[in-house]
Amino acid sequence: RGRVVTSHQISGWEGVEERPYKERGEEFRGVVRHLLVGGGDPGLAAEVRCFSVAAGGWTSFERHGHAHAVVVLTGRGRVRLGEEEHPLAPFDLVYVAPETPHRFSADPASPLGPLCIADRERDRPRPAGSETPRAGA
Repeated sequence: RGRVVTSHQISGWEGVEERPYKERGEEFRGVVRHLLVGGGDPGLAAEVRCFSVAAGGWTSFERHGHAHAVVVLTGRGRVRLGEEEHPLAPFDLVYVAPETPHRFSADPASPLGPLCIADRERDRPRPAGSETPRAGA
């Protein structure tokens, strides 16, 4: 059965629980996530998640074996892909190739709202620079 998930901009998504970004792990600040589609939706091999990165916040610097696509819905920030950094603005698309170390960060004055599409069945992230998978999260 189909459905519409209504956005309320940065304040959240109607009927979608705000979840912690991660329970523990490497360094991150000011990040929450919303699983919009795919957690229990039969027939869809992907998950669509929206993250809210507070102004001045950042995600963990990590890598994993699966690729994912990220579209910036709101705000401004930067993405680090390996050793390169790129500015981000609404409607920019980032393709994160398998095993590419990456981190998303919001500008100091602007929250960042990236939408992430990844395979539902995927490996767990590892801190970039470590080949040992981290426990949990």
